Amino acid sequence: MDTDHSFTITTPGTEEAVREALALVRVRIRARGVPEDICGNVEIALAEALNNIVEHAYADISGTVEITGEIKNQRLLLDLRDHGQPMPGLSLPKGRLPDHEVALEDLPEGGFGWFMIHNLTMKLLYNRMADGNRLTMVFSLQEKANRGSANSGAP
Repeated sequence: MDTDHSFTITTPGTEEAVREALALVRVRIRARGVPEDICGNVEIALAEALNNIVEHAYADISGTVEITGEIKNQRLLLDLRDHGQPMPGLSLPKGRLPDHEVALEDLPEGGFGWFMIHNLTMKLLYNRMADGNRLTMVFSLQEKANRGSANSGAP
């Protein structure tokens, strides 16, 4: 149920549904006063996270993704829940930039998404629960306060 400070969106875990989910989240956070430049950063990080869920968690099965957003204490918390495969090692990727000081043909195909997610959030948490995965991304609503989720802990 949507309130003045929170919302929930449930979407199919498919490539086609990601674009619509991103647009819905943008509408919801803009309606709650999140500045446009922060919306852009949220959209980039959320797109990467949702695409990872579709590509990896739901690689061999189908399911839904529940996106819950809450604005609290000058922060936007986005909680993503799916019922797919767990993260490798049951933990978040480190978010290090892949080696890009190589010839163009030797550039890695992937690995840049988690680097962006880590750098666009102020906190990033992952939990494997009995019925699936929970990824929490925390964004500051104050300019220039995001940029790296090196700090861990409760949102």
